[in-house]
Amino acid sequence: MIKQQRYVREMAQPKRRIVPLAFGVVLVFCLLILRLWYLQILYAEDYWALSENNRLRFLPVPASRGALMDRNGTVLVSNRPSFSLALIPQEITDVEAMLDRLSALLGLDRVELGERWQKAKGRARYYPVVVAANISREQVEIVEENRLRLAGVEVTMKPVREYHYKQSAAHLLGYIAEISEKELDDAAYQDYNPGDYVGKNGIEKAWEQELHGEDGGRQLEVDSRGRVLRVLHESQPTVGNSLVLTIDQNLQQAAERAFGNQAGAAVVMNVTNGEVLAFVSNPTFDPALFAGKIPTDVWESYLKDKRHPLQNKALSGQYPPGSTFKMITALAGLEAGLVNESSSVYCDGTYKLGSGKFRCWSRSGHGSVNLRRSLKESCDVYYYQLGERLGIDRLAEMCRRFKLGDAMGIGLAGEKKGLIPTTEWKLKRFGKRWVPGDTPPAAIGQGYVLMTPIQMVSMMATVANEGTVFRPHLVKQVVDADGKVLKELSPEVLAHVAASSANFKKVKQGLYAVVNDAGGTGAAAQLGDVRVAGKTGTSQVVKLGEDRKRRLAYEYQDHALFTAFAPYDKPEIAVAVVVEHGGGGGAVAAPIAGQILRVWFDLKKPATPRQAPAEDTRTEVQPAAAVLTPEPRAQHADEE
Repeated sequence: MIKQQRYVREMAQPKRRIVPLAFGVVLVFCLLILRLWYLQILYAEDYWALSENNRLRFLPVPASRGALMDRNGTVLVSNRPSFSLALIPQEITDVEAMLDRLSALLGLDRVELGERWQKAKGRARYYPVVVAANISREQVEIVEENRLRLAGVEVTMKPVREYHYKQSAAHLLGYIAEISEKELDDAAYQDYNPGDYVGKNGIEKAWEQELHGEDGGRQLEVDSRGRVLRVLHESQPTVGNSLVLTIDQNLQQAAERAFGNQAGAAVVMNVTNGEVLAFVSNPTFDPALFAGKIPTDVWESYLKDKRHPLQNKALSGQYPPGSTFKMITALAGLEAGLVNESSSVYCDGTYKLGSGKFRCWSRSGHGSVNLRRSLKESCDVYYYQLGERLGIDRLAEMCRRFKLGDAMGIGLAGEKKGLIPTTEWKLKRFGKRWVPGDTPPAAIGQGYVLMTPIQMVSMMATVANEGTVFRPHLVKQVVDADGKVLKELSPEVLAHVAASSANFKKVKQGLYAVVNDAGGTGAAAQLGDVRVAGKTGTSQVVKLGEDRKRRLAYEYQDHALFTAFAPYDKPEIAVAVVVEHGGGGGAVAAPIAGQILRVWFDLKKPATPRQAPAEDTRTEVQPAAAVLTPEPRAQHADEE
């Protein structure tokens, strides 16, 4: 009995050991089955994709941007191929070593390579990361020669801009450059990738969505060394739409040549629909440089140039309009019934207001002056008196009818509003009341008054067409790659100036006298076969009482201005010219406007040949002092 019990106990012990062991084996198999389910069922698609990525490569094919053409179909901007160096993250085990190798082989900046790589972190590992853009053909050849040592390195081709007229109209057309990190985070650029080129300013930026197109790509099967075995899938890129601009390139170049080396801006506009026919900001810059890394010496030369070549003066340059503003004061006086074509003012060279004295540019005075003569000879005293009688708020109201003091909405980034002062504005801006002595300078376009060249040409165009304010615009049509018109842009009326046609005509008669009557300050703009009407002007940069030696320096010289329209009987175009620190409006700005108008009317003659392209040569100004001193004034720019 005892032996039997012992036998039972001995037989039970192995069974007790087998149970936990069996349980452990079952558990292990359960875990294996669970893992298989996890890999083969739950995440099957993900792991299949990873497996495929070991032998598949996606090669993006960038779309070409649409072309930019002038109103006559002349191509201004198209595309040319540019080579970039890209890395395929999934095929490179030691990125830092590869970047070192590329830097040594190609002479590239190691720091810049690293920065570009870091910027693309977090994107799909099969997507090429551009680490160097716009590399030379010689560098491309070196990469191909060392292909076996550069596994995971690709040379990609991207289209970049080719500017057919070099620096011409650079501020208008704009430029492209690589997309920034900030832009990549912007919802407007959600379909873009690192290394893509985007418009940064001008037309290129404003019309980015039309110009950019849609990228394509190729899915490739490659071997372990990255060699292409076959193309699995390919989608063709869609070329961006092209733009037909309103400008005439012949007129544009003529305007640029007329400036020479002088700094300033000129805008030419169709008075019947607001089309901008020429858009000049001088000096200019080379837009092609911005697609790559700008040479240090070139960048420094741009920054150190006192003429500020990177500033779009036509759009963001704010200048006291000087005597060109007198047409607004005259129209306001006529509408208020304070003057008519017969009423006159006696000018002895000064105008006294309280204890202050305001001088006319003519030290000896103009004698008895009526409306026509006040414009023709640009008599300051006439407008000092009229401005005082109007008051600044009534003068500002007329400006508002012309949409002055606000952006014209031309559609380009960086447009400034200018400034039309009021009693309320001064109190809010400086905490001071408007005083009577503030009004006379404002009445002649000085003091606090500021305008941009685009506003000046709009002002003249509105006077020419007798009251219709058009929104200046730069694009006529949007066309696809086949030349089919997708969109036709129509003129847009911003306002109709509440003023009588009779009063507009009285102002226009005075503007005609400026250019055509004996003693007129704008005689240099005469064309002979075409009757021109216009207005000269000067805007001061420093107070009249400033140290004379300081005033002789370039940056303290007066700005020269001239605005005009033609033909007088049936106006077609208006022009505004500002020459920074140029001196005399009649001597400097009027001849430039005359040359521009001459070319426009010559181009309209069927027998006149087109002019061949010529090589180009290409700040914000503070308002002049509001308080004039009794000291003698230097010769006025209108005295020509």
